[in-house]
Amino acid sequence: MAVGPDAERLFSGFTIVEILIVLAIVLIAAVIVMPVLSSAGGVQVRSAAGMLAADLEYARSMAITTGRNHSVVFDVTGDSYQLEDDTATIISRPFSSDDYVVNLGTGKLNKVSISSVDYTSVVFDCLGSSNNGCNIVLATTQENVTVTVEPVTGFITVAD
Repeated sequence: MAVGPDAERLFSGFTIVEILIVLAIVLIAAVIVMPVLSSAGGVQVRSAAGMLAADLEYARSMAITTGRNHSVVFDVTGDSYQLEDDTATIISRPFSSDDYVVNLGTGKLNKVSISSVDYTSVVFDCLGSSNNGCNIVLATTQENVTVTVEPVTGFITVAD
């Protein structure tokens, strides 16, 4: 057994127990953080689906309020959609003069794309009815969400 100034150098360092405790803490932190990081696309696609459903409902309510057809027109290749009146003019957003055009795949929804659409547009008449109904599939690499517009009633649902 060493005694004196050399004793501290012989026994300095970490014990195996200390290393195992630190390793366990790091693993627990990784288990908590990984699902949050990997689900970012899932959160984005559900958020985009909710936004699309709200925009479809807005077009429907505009048709009822104005007594004129309003439509949501989809551009699958551009991952965008726009709200138009019966003259095919893009309407303005309610609280600004900006055109009501939504571009997915950019900004906070950069992982979301329009995977498929049954029809290029959904038209609502003055009673809020949809001309043909439609299924719009929004997707990320991890998850798909379908927004459905029912024919006749115009009822809008979102499903995973």
